[in-house]
Amino acid sequence: MLDREAQIEYLLDRYERPHHKRALPDADVSIEGGNPGCGDIVHLHLQFDGDRLVDVSFEGEGCTISQASADILLDEVQGMTIEQLEGFTHEQLMEILGKEIVQNRTRCAMLSLDTLKQALRRRYEERVRRSLDASAAD
Repeated sequence: MLDREAQIEYLLDRYERPHHKRALPDADVSIEGGNPGCGDIVHLHLQFDGDRLVDVSFEGEGCTISQASADILLDEVQGMTIEQLEGFTHEQLMEILGKEIVQNRTRCAMLSLDTLKQALRRRYEERVRRSLDASAAD
């Protein structure tokens, strides 16, 4: 576990030099989430191979915490299955980000995870709709 100063440096570094900030033209799901009150926006792009998340990226703007959180979250979840993604909790992300540092900015810190969960719901709904459409066509 990093000390407070090291954790702040880590968040700043990920804000300034993100690993996953880019477009992903072949994404299976792209979704935007935001915090209207503070102007944070995160647009997630997810690409799956079956039920495994094989590529992830984000685009967005906002505060250091919202943008660094998105980048750090994507490091954590890339390669996970749908079941693992659904089980990933706010508490886990808070621990990774440094609970003491982000606890007063939880909406900013959780924007990326909330958007990811919304993307999973959208993917599920689209798959159900396609299945129903295919059944109706038979």
